[in-house]
Amino acid sequence: MNQINVQRPSSERQQLSTEEQSALWTLLDTLTDPEIPVVTLREMGILRALRRGADGAVEVVITPTYSGCPAMDQIADDIGATLRNAGVRGRVVTQLAPAWTTDWMSEAAREKLRAYGIAPPRCASRRDGESVIQFAPRSRAAGAGQSGAAGQFDEDDAVPCPQCGSSRTTETSHFGSTACKALYRCLDCLEPFDHFKRI
Repeated sequence: MNQINVQRPSSERQQLSTEEQSALWTLLDTLTDPEIPVVTLREMGILRALRRGADGAVEVVITPTYSGCPAMDQIADDIGATLRNAGVRGRVVTQLAPAWTTDWMSEAAREKLRAYGIAPPRCASRRDGESVIQFAPRSRAAGAGQSGAAGQFDEDDAVPCPQCGSSRTTETSHFGSTACKALYRCLDCLEPFDHFKRI
């Protein structure tokens, strides 16, 4: 059963042994994102921590990718079923802060997304050790709907095509197959593709 995280005093929290942690991570590393089956929940940065609750049950801490993500209930159910099938008494705890960011995705996840045909998000820019959040995308292409040399592309902001690697791409819809992705089209190979938005 999924529940919102309620902070307990540190004196009530118990540590899992190294062996327990290792066995649980191995068990949970078999679970993939329901919407992107080539990437594990851990690689996505959704699985945040393992701990023992005050009642002795294992708590698997997850953070939603974004508010209202329809996959989170399925993820919680999958984790619960995996624990039960392994004979582990446990529960899923949803932790909302700090908020999930695409920077939590592992490099392995980014490469798997690309190989699957989804352009991965870039890591957020950093200045003086802090993330720089950009609330409105800068215009990447003037005349993106035009072919040939008519389009002027900003290579730094371009979303490379996962099929051919071209930076001559354009967003055709801000929402793709899911709300966390945008639909793009490559102007060289002409293939449409999803781009996982940077959050």
